[in-house]
Amino acid sequence: MQYQLIAPLCAKASIDLPASKSISNRALILHALSHGNHTPRNLSDCDDTRVMIKALTENHETIDIMAAGTAMRFLTAYLSTLQSTHLITGTERMKQRPIRILVDALRQLGADITYTDNEGFPPLLIKGKQLTGHHITLKGNVSSQYISALLMIGATLPQGLQLQLTGNIISRPYIQLTLQLIKDFGGEAAWTSTDTITVSAQTYNPSTNFLVESDWSAASYWYEIAALAQQADIQLQGLFAHSYQGDSRGAKVMEKLGVTTTFNETGVRITKGRTSIERLDEDFVDIPDLAQTFVVTCALRNIPFRFTGLQTLKIKETDRIAALINEMRKLGYVIHDENDSVLWWDGERCEPDAMPVIETYEDHRMAMAFAPAAYLFPEMRIAHPHVVSKSYPSYWEHLQQVGFIINQEA
Repeated sequence: MQYQLIAPLCAKASIDLPASKSISNRALILHALSHGNHTPRNLSDCDDTRVMIKALTENHETIDIMAAGTAMRFLTAYLSTLQSTHLITGTERMKQRPIRILVDALRQLGADITYTDNEGFPPLLIKGKQLTGHHITLKGNVSSQYISALLMIGATLPQGLQLQLTGNIISRPYIQLTLQLIKDFGGEAAWTSTDTITVSAQTYNPSTNFLVESDWSAASYWYEIAALAQQADIQLQGLFAHSYQGDSRGAKVMEKLGVTTTFNETGVRITKGRTSIERLDEDFVDIPDLAQTFVVTCALRNIPFRFTGLQTLKIKETDRIAALINEMRKLGYVIHDENDSVLWWDGERCEPDAMPVIETYEDHRMAMAFAPAAYLFPEMRIAHPHVVSKSYPSYWEHLQQVGFIINQEA
């Protein structure tokens, strides 16, 4: 299936954004560890959160998390602490995503985890038990989801957890998000030095009124629409001025591209103004999930860019660096990469495809970041549009709400 989109000249609407997947999945693990009866409110209605809820409530011996990377990392740690045995698996792509770093760390704490297929990759056979370790050292440039998974179970260890990070520490906002949520559920976790996080041993308190904020990552696609439309006045509901989410920094970056943010009682209002820069140089080490949004936006606005800090993109739902280079070329933009961690564009163009079909590579963010390109490429098609269900199931309906016309093709 493919979607062909016709974009409205003026984008004006009020959008009920999906809840944050990052907050939802962390809150669900902390809720489970607290043995609470009151499920967090406004949970994300997406594939990743649904598989997390299913795994935590049904407690099957075999758990298929499909393509949910967050669920794979968080559940691997959580299941290691239970007095039961589980096999956790996923899609073929999930079986190609490395997890050795997390498994090795959990084994240092005493976990019993076995690879059932390829060494270093899911599926995993986890025989849960009381973990007794206390100290772990990890490289700071590993996925923050490994770090968050370990931090959340730290309170269950008899001596708590001391996690030392070496070298360059990336994705600090996601670590901070986890620390804040641990505190929200009654835990004690904090940086005790520039490179060490300590989690105290204690019982989590069940939260009776935890509310999940809307998703700033999802908001980024509406900022992109505002940047590309002739006029834009869009209300995004459920976003907080003082957000836990690192991706809220995307609003500041979008200001440079002429999109203004105004916070109000129910969320934010975004409007289009004048672009204040001729090129954009930005470090994305703490907001890697926004890379696709800004690559497409800047190129289509004819703003050269250099984006660093993208080293985690190769192990996402797809190799996002390769995917961006391939699909942007179909639109006539020659994007370059360096050291698997930098993407840059100096204005170089090539002949675009006559009727470009954007492949989404089972990656929700490829579909959502490229859809607004319909403003410049009405003949473009988005392949396999259903992938948005991973984080934003109502994305296409919301585009229609703002005035997009979507033609479905077999």
